[in-house]
Amino acid sequence: MTWILKHKNYFLIGSIVLILLGGLSITVFGFKLGIDFTSGSLWQVKIPNASPADVRNAFSTDFGVGEVGLSFDPSSQVYSLTFKEITDDDRQVYLRGLKEKFGGEVESSDFWTISPVVSEELKRKAILAIILVMFAISIYIAFAFRKVSRPISSWKYGLVTLFTLVHDVAIPAGLFAILGKFTGATVDTNFVVALLFVMGFSVHDTIVVFDRVRENLTLFKDKLKLDEIVNQSILQTLHRSVNTTLTLVLVLLAIYFLGPEGIRLFVLTILVGTVAGAYSSILVASPLLALWGRRGEN
Repeated sequence: MTWILKHKNYFLIGSIVLILLGGLSITVFGFKLGIDFTSGSLWQVKIPNASPADVRNAFSTDFGVGEVGLSFDPSSQVYSLTFKEITDDDRQVYLRGLKEKFGGEVESSDFWTISPVVSEELKRKAILAIILVMFAISIYIAFAFRKVSRPISSWKYGLVTLFTLVHDVAIPAGLFAILGKFTGATVDTNFVVALLFVMGFSVHDTIVVFDRVRENLTLFKDKLKLDEIVNQSILQTLHRSVNTTLTLVLVLLAIYFLGPEGIRLFVLTILVGTVAGAYSSILVASPLLALWGRRGEN
């Protein structure tokens, strides 16, 4: 069963296409940033027996608020409202107006405001965190495999890991650029946390395969060709990788469809990134390692 390495060019081309599509959607659409990164106020308020259209109309018509972001959790009847920036006095005025319009059962919950200075710092640190984690993981992998025998140098393990991490981040990021354009989905600190989680899960799966490649290189380097060694290593870890990923995917699907509305986008990011990570660990990382390693034999 050598179909994985036999068709490695197709898998690698597919991976590059996915990265380019993700980058293109980010470039064309950009991200719709949440108040974490743009500054503003977030107010959570329970409004029973009111539709999202009614609530939005109340703010635009009755209160004269031109722009308000709105998400609704039907299970708790709580609305999460985002504004450019409002004071606590403004919130009290809106609360009285909502009670007059929708009844006394309206209840105010959490309310907080993020200043432009804080939001700019959060945005800068979020980008820096993703970049630093990518390079830190890649450098660590290169160091961990420093005693690997030829033809695969340790720096190739690190570089392949970096490529797969870019792949695993670009796909959910590109998806959110599209969702932000057409559904208004926002990117906030939860999105960054989800991406960091995806990188950690993906690299764990990649290391399992790489470690088996390292073992088999020691055992069979004089008996089998490099492609055969890598292909055998993939097959030996395939069931574990698929089962681990499938278990997490089933849990994420359950949370996505049955869990609260507020964490749905967070779960979706992890779900898409997990599937992308499984693809890259099995069908991208090891074939790319074999391709570069084969050049080392020449």
